[in-house]
Amino acid sequence: MQQAFHRLTLRTRGKGLTTITAPVLDWVGTTGIEDGLLTLWCRHSSASLIVQENADPTVQRDIEDYFEDLVPESRVYRHDYEGPDDMPAHIRTVLTQVQLSIPVMGGRPVLGTWQGLYLFEHRRAAHTREIVLHLMGQ
Repeated sequence: MQQAFHRLTLRTRGKGLTTITAPVLDWVGTTGIEDGLLTLWCRHSSASLIVQENADPTVQRDIEDYFEDLVPESRVYRHDYEGPDDMPAHIRTVLTQVQLSIPVMGGRPVLGTWQGLYLFEHRRAAHTREIVLHLMGQ
């Protein structure tokens, strides 16, 4: 059994989905691990990770719009120390996830034809985000 770790650092543009599929696939390909389990961990409480359709960008925009309606910034929240987008960002993270587990077969994560990996930034401003990748296998 082998293990490999990597830190993926990226800059978001602010609210919305940022694709991370290519850098994740590239890194997995460098490890030499053919079969195993890949774990992605987002080290933030106001951004999350999702697997979503990667063919039609209107899917991504509809998801972003849905979350704007579901958790509006206009609501009054107790926690507002970092601005009106902070608490909604935390709630959106609770509704999604900060960790993904994906099987790896033949040296590639097993994603469906139309699936992509995304960091979902929930804050308005651009942020530097870090995702830790851990691959175990042989």
